[in-house]
Amino acid sequence: MRSFHFVVVLALAVAISSPLAAAQLRQNYYASICPNLENIVRGSVQRSMQQSPIAAPATLRLFFHDCAVRGCDASVMIINPNGDDEWRNPDDQTLKPEGFTTVIAAKAAVDSDPQCRNRVSCADILALATRDSVFLSGGPNYAVELGRFDGRVSTRNSVNLPHGNFNLDQLTGYFGSLGLSPTDMVALSGGHTIGAASCSFFGYRLGGDPTMDPNFAAMLRGSCGSSGFAFLDAATPLRFDNAFYQNLRAGRGLLGSDQTLYSDPRSRGLVDRYAANQGAFFNDFVSAMTKLGRVGVKSPATGGEIRRDCRFPN
Repeated sequence: MRSFHFVVVLALAVAISSPLAAAQLRQNYYASICPNLENIVRGSVQRSMQQSPIAAPATLRLFFHDCAVRGCDASVMIINPNGDDEWRNPDDQTLKPEGFTTVIAAKAAVDSDPQCRNRVSCADILALATRDSVFLSGGPNYAVELGRFDGRVSTRNSVNLPHGNFNLDQLTGYFGSLGLSPTDMVALSGGHTIGAASCSFFGYRLGGDPTMDPNFAAMLRGSCGSSGFAFLDAATPLRFDNAFYQNLRAGRGLLGSDQTLYSDPRSRGLVDRYAANQGAFFNDFVSAMTKLGRVGVKSPATGGEIRRDCRFPN
């Protein structure tokens, strides 16, 4: 298992977010620049979700992978000609192309409005597309703070992300390095109510993990033998709800890092609360997403720009 050097790396990533940069965020940032922005992005995301059921979870995951590395600056989307970029790190190779294409399609839709062309950052479009992916999947419809600029740097070695076998101490340490609390961490983990994982991420648990329901383990062995993947929330895999936490209480968490939220008594109370009260989960999820969206915010003074193409710095 990876050592805790990742905490130091991510602490540096958080440090690049100055209070002045974070203060530039506001909900009405584009009111006079691109007044129809949110309607344009939502319509595009809706079309992407109609084309693929993977679009919503892939976009949500892309947002976390972006913000957790260099901050919310869309650096995860950069393609460097020399191959040294975030998405070619092994931890990002599991990102689904549907997340990238959802954002790229939304960017094209925004730029089709002459008033908006090349005036809205890819980072903000990703933040809005993530909110819309959650809402259109049945989750909360929350206000998004805007005003991020796009980063110009993306390197493979900058990527350090939590793994599916992390215990609670590792999870709280990781999220704490991003300025997020244990409550934020448990709430953000609820994003696993949509999406799937390859069997390589949880197969080690199928040989007798005492925290996993034996019937669930048997079902997963069948899934791995046929499709090679399983849904993170087998109950309602395409709906954003609190079934994820109900699954944990029944020993049906797919990843070890998910099930530990219930097996460890320090976080069990929050799991119980969210399992019983979907509104409480939604409220805490929105709060945590807002805080996550402030991590590593760029401005022109810190090298930020508005990319014409989300895949390449200007």
